[in-house]
Amino acid sequence: MGAPRTQRLMGTNTWLTDMDGVLVREEAMIPGAARLLQLWRERGQRFLVLTNNSMYTPRDLSARLARSGLQVRESELWTSALATAEFLRDQSAGHRAYVIGEAGLTTAMHEAGFVLTDTDCDYVVLGETRTYSFEAITKAIRLIDGGARFIATNPDTTGPSPEGPLPATGAVAAMISAATKTAKQPYVVGKPNPMMFRSALNRIGAHSETTAMLGDRMDTDIIAGMEAGLSTLLVLSGVTKREQVEQFPFRPTAVMESVQDLVNLLDQPGPDGSMDG
Repeated sequence: MGAPRTQRLMGTNTWLTDMDGVLVREEAMIPGAARLLQLWRERGQRFLVLTNNSMYTPRDLSARLARSGLQVRESELWTSALATAEFLRDQSAGHRAYVIGEAGLTTAMHEAGFVLTDTDCDYVVLGETRTYSFEAITKAIRLIDGGARFIATNPDTTGPSPEGPLPATGAVAAMISAATKTAKQPYVVGKPNPMMFRSALNRIGAHSETTAMLGDRMDTDIIAGMEAGLSTLLVLSGVTKREQVEQFPFRPTAVMESVQDLVNLLDQPGPDGSMDG
C-alpha cells in the first residue's frame, strides 16, 4: 500500500481484530498473535477481539483461546450475540423474544433484559446453532407472519468444520424468509453491518479516527471497517488471498501476510507509542 494510505495507521491507538483467521486458525494460534496482544497491553492500547459467531459466551471463547495459547479476558471479546442484544435493548421496542441459538445468544439476550418466550413475541432472533429443528423454524415463521420483527446475528451462510462446510445463520435465515408470507428479510446486526463495529467502539470508548480493524475477509471485516470510518488492515492468513483483493471495488488501508507483520511494525514505536513506519 502507498505511503498516503499507510500514513493514517501511525495515529492508531485502539484496535478491533477478528479472531478466526487472524489470531487463530481452528485451534492453533497464528504466529505473532500472542506478541501482538502483549504489545497492545504494554502500551495501554485498548482493543476488542470480534467474532460473528454467536454460539459461545465470552467465557467460552476466552477458554478456547487460552487452549490455543492466547490470554484474552472476557471483557476483551465482542460477539455478534452481544452486539445484537445491545442493539435490541437500545431499540426500546419490546422485551419479549423468541430466540433460536446457543448459550452465547440466549445469555446475551437474558443479560440485556429480554424475556425468552415462544408466544406474543416482539422479536424473532436467529443465531448460530448446531441443533436447528423443523419445529423451531416453523415457530419462527409463524411468529414473523404474526408481526414479530426478524433479527439475525450474522449473515454467514456456511461455517467450517473438520468434515467440511456446515449451514450457518444466513442459510437458515434465507429459508425462514422464503417461507414467510411477504418474504420478510431479517435485519442483520453482525459483520458486514458497521453497526457491530460502532457498538464495539462504544464498548471501549474509542473513536473511529484513531481505531484500526484487523481482519481476514474483504467482504465482512474490511468493508464494515471502512464503512464505520476505521483504518483497515487485511491479513492473508485466513479467507481472502492476495489475488482476490483486486476483485473488490474498495481497498484496505494495508495488506499483510499475517499479524506477525503488524508485530514487526509495532515493535518500532513512535515517540508517542503509536504505530510507526
